[in-house]
Amino acid sequence: MREYHDEEWGVPVHDDVKLFEFVTLEGAQAGLSWRTILRRRRGYQKAFMGFNPTRVARFTDQKVDRLLSDEGIIRHRGKIESTISNAKAILAMQKSGQTLDGLLWSFVDGEPLQHNWKKDPTIAASTPEAVRMSKELKKLGFRFVGPTTCYAMMQATGLVNDHHPSCFRFAEVAQLR
Repeated sequence: MREYHDEEWGVPVHDDVKLFEFVTLEGAQAGLSWRTILRRRRGYQKAFMGFNPTRVARFTDQKVDRLLSDEGIIRHRGKIESTISNAKAILAMQKSGQTLDGLLWSFVDGEPLQHNWKKDPTIAASTPEAVRMSKELKKLGFRFVGPTTCYAMMQATGLVNDHHPSCFRFAEVAQLR
């Protein structure tokens, strides 16, 4: 957890494959701890072909059945199938000239949001931006992308900097804007 926090959490991500990974991992986390998902991250990377949406979109029912016995990932049919449908949604976006990067960053006008710790000393489970993101992703065919999941993804991929000002990463991540 420390390595993830110290090196990755909150760093802006603009790569569609990496963003697809986080859509998948955050969706898989629903009802579970982030630690549980991080322990299986390599398993997810292997099971979902490095999060290549073209390859994942071609997964068959037989592949889903095999993944249901893969101990390297969360063996939940809905979460596995959502990864496949999310890959298809990404490909449809790309076919229409959109990118996942462009869509997600549009909810923060292309600039990471900075939590206002003086105004609100707590972090919400969701924000209006995450609610709008969730609705748009669902319209495009994404699954397991509720507002709480979207906000966690926003935090993980640097769309928002929720490091506390007393954390050494606060200033470092803020400079990446």
